[in-house]
Amino acid sequence: MGFIIKIISAVYNFLWGDLITIPLPGGNALGLPLLVLLLIPAGIYFTIRTRVLPIRLFPEMLKVSMEKGQKESGAISGWQSLIVSTATRVGMGNLVGVVAAISAGGAGAVFWMWITALIGSATAFIEATLAQIHKEEDPLYGGYRGGPAYYIQDFAKKKLKTPFKKSILAILFAASGLICWCGISQVIGNSVSEAFMNSFDIPALYTSIIVTALAAIIVLRKNTTVKVLDIMVPIMAALYFCFTLFIIFKNIGQLPDVFSRIFTEAFGIRQIAAGGFGAVLMNGVKRGLFSNEAGSGSAPCAAAAAETDHPVKIGLLQALGVFIDTIVICSCTAFIMLLVPAEKLEGLSGLALLQTSMEHHLGAFGSVFVAIILFLFSFSTFIGVLYYARSNVAFLFGDNRISQTVYKILALIMLFIGGLAAYTFVWELGDVGIGLMTIVNLAIIIPGCKPALTALKDYEAIRKQERN
Repeated sequence: MGFIIKIISAVYNFLWGDLITIPLPGGNALGLPLLVLLLIPAGIYFTIRTRVLPIRLFPEMLKVSMEKGQKESGAISGWQSLIVSTATRVGMGNLVGVVAAISAGGAGAVFWMWITALIGSATAFIEATLAQIHKEEDPLYGGYRGGPAYYIQDFAKKKLKTPFKKSILAILFAASGLICWCGISQVIGNSVSEAFMNSFDIPALYTSIIVTALAAIIVLRKNTTVKVLDIMVPIMAALYFCFTLFIIFKNIGQLPDVFSRIFTEAFGIRQIAAGGFGAVLMNGVKRGLFSNEAGSGSAPCAAAAAETDHPVKIGLLQALGVFIDTIVICSCTAFIMLLVPAEKLEGLSGLALLQTSMEHHLGAFGSVFVAIILFLFSFSTFIGVLYYARSNVAFLFGDNRISQTVYKILALIMLFIGGLAAYTFVWELGDVGIGLMTIVNLAIIIPGCKPALTALKDYEAIRKQERN
């Protein structure tokens, strides 16, 4: 067991550690992890190939999000696919992760978080559109299924001429996804139990039992997941956004200073001269990348399940999902923190820092609000990733209820165990899973993006005819 843990740690360090280090003035250095070196160039490449889609077609994204449309029995609508992907994108990273990024990189990290989201939107569009193009009917749940495992399989058959029934890369992606989502389940359980212990003094065991039982009722029933998320996600996002607006309006006089800090610290000569620019840049970039999940191949599992009259519509919705996650939700957390006097937050980190920020704005209710919103964000993520898991389980083990149920039970066990204690090994295993997913996914969508780009040209030609 010790040998396996060493291997996992070594892979984790390779994926997430600084692969390249660039010296900076002041004696510090800019460390670049492998995943940043892959995701940022890929995002820039797709942004160029789509002719700056995130900005150019943003009005179209909003228009598509308001379409209702018809869907077949068992299928989900484009809006529902956005809801599911938003449930998984919006999680603890939008709260504690953003706080950590600003604590380490300063207010300027927010700007680089925004830039990363714009770049990531193009990647999210490509992978979601490919998932739509390569989707297939789902005999178990009805409707459709798909995602990277499926378009990797098609790519391997047509382009790589693989002699195997299933592509090794597709199997690796599907297995990595299942490993990652089990790891995430434990993180979710630990985060929720810790928040409820801090705010309500509820023992971790009681929280774990209740949360796991509630999750089991939802995920073990057929086609309940999307119905629950349909209600839960808009409420939690609107709740957090509205409270943030209240806090902003309450402190409206400080808003110009906050924006000034964000932009001056993003490009500040002082940060560069002091060698702190690397921390500003990388904390913003990392938080943006790891929060919106663009390129990891997770969201395409929901995108493939949607019923639509054109695959590009789902791609546009998933690009909008990156905007919602980072530009809206992550920014909410950033403003909540930056509108608090710095001296009140000295020496604090993580969840305690966020709760103190909220208590400054909302009084004693602030800590309670953080616990509630953290539960909603984390719980919706758990339900969402188990929806993703459906297609990967089916790809690996075929169309049978047994394998689907076994994986759900395994994830529920991890959720319960995570609520009782944090196991670093399992967390690293989850990070290794998402790292491998990202590498495999990018290895296919970069050379295989042509169908998505062709679909985009077709869609724009149709829209142009409709306007004329």
